[in-house]
Amino acid sequence: MNQLKKKIQHLKLSGVAKSLESRNKYAIENKLSYIDFLELLIEDEYISRQSNSYVKRLNRSKLDTTKTIDTYDFTYQPELNKSEILDLASCRFIHEHKNIVFMGNPGVGKTHLANAIGIEALKQGYKAHFIHASDIISKLMSARGDGTYYFILKELLNVDVLIIDEIGFKKIPQNSVDEFFEVIRRRYEYGSIIITTNRPFEEWANIFGDAVLASAIVDRIVHHSCIIKITGKSYRMKGLTNVGE
Repeated sequence: MNQLKKKIQHLKLSGVAKSLESRNKYAIENKLSYIDFLELLIEDEYISRQSNSYVKRLNRSKLDTTKTIDTYDFTYQPELNKSEILDLASCRFIHEHKNIVFMGNPGVGKTHLANAIGIEALKQGYKAHFIHASDIISKLMSARGDGTYYFILKELLNVDVLIIDEIGFKKIPQNSVDEFFEVIRRRYEYGSIIITTNRPFEEWANIFGDAVLASAIVDRIVHHSCIIKITGKSYRMKGLTNVGE
């Protein structure tokens, strides 16, 4: 058994190695055929690899595991179409290379929903990456200086869904608008993007300080997209009582 385990470990079949002894006992006690025994071992290896893959993709994604579809309070946003959100959570939009834009005032749950859909994407075997809009700029600009630009750009491009949070909270420095546009341009009709923003598209020219590039960015995002406008109350006000009550 020890020699067999060493060979299994050498082949990097960690799932089989962990369950070999228990599966062997189970097979003997239940008089399983060789094929049935082998099927159990293969299933253990498959589950182990799926689990390891999920953990690795989760760690790289920068997603928050507490912000899921189940933890989002739809009753607090009654005007939000729950069925539409659940349909988006099926992640069909990723296969179709479409985008999602969550638009609304601060605190209405845009980031939570974007994160939640990202978690669902990971569960389905997709690669996702969550990043604040300002961090995209700072990372790419810094990478220009230290020679890691193409590595960082590849990181933003080689995922199935890129989640860009909080476009509009800070004005994009004019000398770095090209960097942001490059990410959008390269993902256009190639990889899905989820965006959260507190500003309507008409105001994006002010955010980017360049009406032409802002228009080009909006066009590429909106062309194949589902736009969800959330007009409800701020989640941050939940549980608070009015002064004097």
